[in-house]
Amino acid sequence: MNIILRNSGEVPIYDQITRQIKGHILSGVLQEGEALPSMRALARDLRISVITTKRAYEELEREGFITNVPGKGCFVAPRNLELVRESALRTVEEHLQKAVDAARAGGVTREEVAAALTLLWEEDAP
Repeated sequence: MNIILRNSGEVPIYDQITRQIKGHILSGVLQEGEALPSMRALARDLRISVITTKRAYEELEREGFITNVPGKGCFVAPRNLELVRESALRTVEEHLQKAVDAARAGGVTREEVAAALTLLWEEDAP
């Protein structure tokens, strides 16, 4: 599992870890039932605090992406299609918010944004 951290920026390290592990799970890089590195091993590999990896794993467990089996470690949780859909929707909302902010800053109307979205949507339709 490849995790790349950026020390500069506004995204906390635990959140960077959480996002990247979610991405690995959603893309299939990490499969259902697959063991994650221990919190200590991940902290050592990334050269960060165990507290940071613990927070990331707790967040992933709270969101249903991983399960913690006491004495055995953390594992990728069974895929929940609603969870996958919700995560995708959250990502879309984040990107749309950036698009809305850019449109407002550039004086682009709501109708123009809607038209652009419709064109982009239909462009890739089967």
